[in-house]
Amino acid sequence: MGYVMPPWLTIVVDVLAWGFFHAVTGYAAHRVSDHRLDRDGPLLRGRRFEAGGGWYRRRLRIHRWKDRLPEAGALFEGGVSKRELPARDVEGLRIFVRETRRAELTHWWAMACAPLFVLWNPPVAAVLLVAYGVLVNVPFIAIQRYNRFRTLPLIDRLERRGSLR
Repeated sequence: MGYVMPPWLTIVVDVLAWGFFHAVTGYAAHRVSDHRLDRDGPLLRGRRFEAGGGWYRRRLRIHRWKDRLPEAGALFEGGVSKRELPARDVEGLRIFVRETRRAELTHWWAMACAPLFVLWNPPVAAVLLVAYGVLVNVPFIAIQRYNRFRTLPLIDRLERRGSLR
């Protein structure tokens, strides 16, 4: 059997690892070109059960708690905060939607790092750390999806209204 870290060191490594994984995945998503985020890919596309964001509102009551969670979209230089719309026109809404995709990818990627904790943790701790990764990231994924699914129809309406003129 290989080297086993003392529990206090394992905890320190776990905390630092989660910080590292979130920072690296956040930076990686920040570096994704805007063009690649113009559309929802297979991971980001809406599912029937989500009902254009209605499921999140009805089942999770997301509108009541989503603004209480931290927002780090502007953490890296050139990043965009999603606390407020960049602008209230179609282009500003498109930027907002693009940034919800970027943020959602960040959290999917961070959550995908969770299985790495099995490499140095005992089984019970590894399961708890994977659960932590899911519990921390899923609410942020839900918020991004809810906001995007609510905004896309608004963009469509504004574009139709503009084309009628």
